[in-house]
Amino acid sequence: MVRYHSERLAIAFALIRFPPERRILVMTNLRLCGDCHVAIKFMSKCSGKVITVRENRRFHRFERGECSCGDYW
Repeated sequence: MVRYHSERLAIAFALIRFPPERRILVMTNLRLCGDCHVAIKFMSKCSGKVITVRENRRFHRFERGECSCGDYW
């Protein structure tokens, strides 16, 4: 469900409103949950966009369905 996770809601909005060449950057002060991590990987694979999420201690760069953290978060 998108409505309970602000990261997913922000990315869904960006996918709808941003031009195709623009990268998506989401900043949050909380850690990503495992469900959001998997969902954002899926969104990056389906959309073909680079999605960067900054959480309180690290950056996650999602590209082509893979995350820069190597699924260690």
